[in-house]
Amino acid sequence: MATPAPSALVELLKPITWFAPMWAFTCGVVSSGASPTGQWPVIAAGVILAGPLVCATSQAVNDWYDRHVDAINEPHRPIPSGRMPGRWGLYVAAGWTGLSLLVAAALGPWILGAALFGLVLAWIYSAPPLRLKRNGWWGNSAVALCYEGLPWFTGAAVMAAAVPDGRVLLMALLYSIGAHGIMTLNDFKSVEGDTRTGIRSLPVQLGTLGAARLACLVMALPQVAVILALFAWQRPWHGALIGALLVGQFVLMRRLLAEPRERAAWYNGTGTTLYVLGMLVAAFALRPLAVGGL
Repeated sequence: MATPAPSALVELLKPITWFAPMWAFTCGVVSSGASPTGQWPVIAAGVILAGPLVCATSQAVNDWYDRHVDAINEPHRPIPSGRMPGRWGLYVAAGWTGLSLLVAAALGPWILGAALFGLVLAWIYSAPPLRLKRNGWWGNSAVALCYEGLPWFTGAAVMAAAVPDGRVLLMALLYSIGAHGIMTLNDFKSVEGDTRTGIRSLPVQLGTLGAARLACLVMALPQVAVILALFAWQRPWHGALIGALLVGQFVLMRRLLAEPRERAAWYNGTGTTLYVLGMLVAAFALRPLAVGGL
């Protein structure tokens, strides 16, 4: 049996996608308020689990079950191009799932539970019979939760060795909701193949302009809620900084809405950067609250 080249394996696992959950896990660690002293090995392992393991698994699973769609949208990808031959894509997805669970189990029950939940979502997002991605409302919600809320919760729970403070959970939830908009913009590149194969992504359902407007609204409203919460919790400087980042996003959103399909990828590289910077600001704002400050 032919075997894939290492470069095809790396491409299948998509390192560029690992940043979001690794960043969210780091935000969880920061927001916990706990000192990292003596915890660096666990923190490093958690970051690796969030990105190169669990997130990479989700990419392999998605590419295997999307191989027919990718043959239309992106035929250069490893599976439709033949650089990942036979059933190797499925073998990698299954193997990375097992490896992720082994590493998570070694790190303790909180990480194992979160990893198991994330991996289940990864499989039901792409694989039949559920295949949540067939509808953009459900699919994008699952991905947003796995990319932002779940790793944030995990990072905070590991550091606290308990369920995180309710305000930490609220921030993780709000940024997960906002990430639904990021996932919608990510679907713009697949409109043709999604239409032909019956995948009802939001750009397919609403049109590119309607989906772009929805994505902007879904990204903005949770950030407004974050700002209001931080002012209520007497963290005005942090709230004002996130407000400034949101104003920058509004400026970029105007350009996005002028040509949504052409500029969706551009906005994911510019406006989304401001969004995730706000996540870290919120995490630092939570530190004294999580340890009983103020």
